[in-house]
Amino acid sequence: MHWFYVEHSQITEETIRITGNDVNHIKNVLRMQRGENLIICDGNGKDYYCEIQDLSNDCVIAHILEINSTESELPAKIYLFQGLPKKDKMELIIQKAVELGVYQIIPVAMKRCVAKIEDKKKEQKKIERWQSIATSAAKQSGRGIIPKISTVMSYEEALKMAMELDYNLIPYEQAKGMLDSNKKIQEACTQKTIGIFIGPEGGFDDKEIEKAISTGFSTISLGKRILRTETAGLTTLSIIMFQMELQKESGGNK
Repeated sequence: MHWFYVEHSQITEETIRITGNDVNHIKNVLRMQRGENLIICDGNGKDYYCEIQDLSNDCVIAHILEINSTESELPAKIYLFQGLPKKDKMELIIQKAVELGVYQIIPVAMKRCVAKIEDKKKEQKKIERWQSIATSAAKQSGRGIIPKISTVMSYEEALKMAMELDYNLIPYEQAKGMLDSNKKIQEACTQKTIGIFIGPEGGFDDKEIEKAISTGFSTISLGKRILRTETAGLTTLSIIMFQMELQKESGGNK
């Protein structure tokens, strides 16, 4: 079934009004007709199972059949602080991170980043492109929300934001072994907000790691292999997603 997202103001007691680019997608790409069903999300934890009631050139009216709580979201909000990678790697990272349940992605300019975005107009275009990728991935994977892609932050700004979260993890090649890392991941999975810091292709600068540890962040190992920047974050997200889904299925955090 196809998924769409609307603002809460577009929802009434019995119907939902879809406008914008989704109208063209419904009518001319999917070629949906009156009577066909779709799922509409309000971005606040509610899924509306609907039937198309009417179509026009500028809007689609959907009749609400059933309302359910979103089941596709993880119990914690996960923030991915991603060191800016080269070329189009960020697009892959965003797409897969959204599929894995990330809540927000924050591009971070770190000392060893090769990629740099110095022009504000270029940065805005990049953010718009990345947000479009996040939206498409959210629809494809049946997310209850569309994860936000923030503007590029400095490392210091990212640390300040992360300090407001309950728990922060940094995959780091010099971290202790897997047993210690597993303990930290288990602890993280009991929290409501989690930050994951991923370095760029050149890795973290020593002072960046020192700052993070002194702030209370937990370093973890992802094994004995050196993972690329586009692999490390997705691996960490996969581990956390599995643990949280397991906890949900077994009846809560344990």
